[in-house]
Amino acid sequence: MIPIQTTITLKRGREQSIKRFHPWIFSGAIHAMEGQPEDGDWVRVADAQNQTLGYGHYQKGTITVRVLSFDPLPPTHELYRQKIQQAFAQRVACDLLNEQTNAFRLIHGEGDGLPGLIIDYYQKVAVVQAHSMGMHRDRQWISEALQIVLGEQLHAVFYKSQQTLNAPAVNEYLFGMSAVPHQILEYGHRFWVDWEEGQKTGFFLDQRESRKRLADYSRGRNVLNTFCYTGGFSVYALAAGAALVHSVDASARAIDLTKQNLQLNAFDANVHSCYTMDTFDFLKDKKDVYNLIILDPPAFAKHKDSRHQAMKGYQRLNAEAMKAMAPGGILFTFSCSQVVDRQLFYDTVVSAAIQAGREIKVLEHLGQPADHPVSIYHREGEYLKGLVLYIM
Repeated sequence: MIPIQTTITLKRGREQSIKRFHPWIFSGAIHAMEGQPEDGDWVRVADAQNQTLGYGHYQKGTITVRVLSFDPLPPTHELYRQKIQQAFAQRVACDLLNEQTNAFRLIHGEGDGLPGLIIDYYQKVAVVQAHSMGMHRDRQWISEALQIVLGEQLHAVFYKSQQTLNAPAVNEYLFGMSAVPHQILEYGHRFWVDWEEGQKTGFFLDQRESRKRLADYSRGRNVLNTFCYTGGFSVYALAAGAALVHSVDASARAIDLTKQNLQLNAFDANVHSCYTMDTFDFLKDKKDVYNLIILDPPAFAKHKDSRHQAMKGYQRLNAEAMKAMAPGGILFTFSCSQVVDRQLFYDTVVSAAIQAGREIKVLEHLGQPADHPVSIYHREGEYLKGLVLYIM
């Protein structure tokens, strides 16, 4: 049994969201707190009649409790095994572990019933990232659960939360060890992953299906991949028969990773070039050079108070790409900002089209793949939005 010494009682009428399985308890919904919990402690959540609503991790702030169990019975360590088992079964059902692909997101926070936890699986290595103190404190239980669920399909568990917590945390192996960089397969394409030094957990798994879709548009086209990071879109475009591909990123480290992945997949250097440049600067004199452009920038807005400025950035970026695009071109454009919803992103792209003065058609809406699920009760879990546009 997990020790629980604090009960948080909600204000009358504020229990409806948790009864609808929304996993966040906001500070404004709390009537009383019995006990003095520390960040990361497990707490019981009750309604005004002291009926148990669930259990979760306490953390001082706007989101005071992240609910992991909606069961009236107190949880045990078995909770992590059960939830990881359920998540793994869903990935297997979606055929995300096969001869062509051996990397996927195993736990996607609230989407898998474990708010504050991310686990990415890279060919027998699990990279664990905590976004709450509760998950940080429970990391050994999580590692043990992974070993039970994955068995021989797991050789190492690497814990990487130094950059995601407002508290001291050590990046370290909780189980086993593996050499990095580490090679993975994604739809038959090979990529190097370095979870120890790379961004996030080492690779952006969330664009897997969009990369695959890009391949269908790439044959014979001149492709520009901006904010390229490890060159994922570039690899898919070249494999699909693009006439040429140019990869751009302001980070020299990202360009090095792109070059390594291009070499790993044995592509002809004559049809690909890399540029360590700011995307806005690169686009200035490139009118009609490209007829397929990918805009996949980092999150321009991480908080609501920066959203307005971020929308100006998205508008300017898309407008510049639209102006540069050759007639009959295809634009893949994305936002990974959680505070920018799908409608706001769409409206911003419309504004960019007006500014660019181009006639544009929407061909497709893109989003998160099956290993980044969104709970139907927690719309906030949808963060990745994408559009495929035809530029006249």
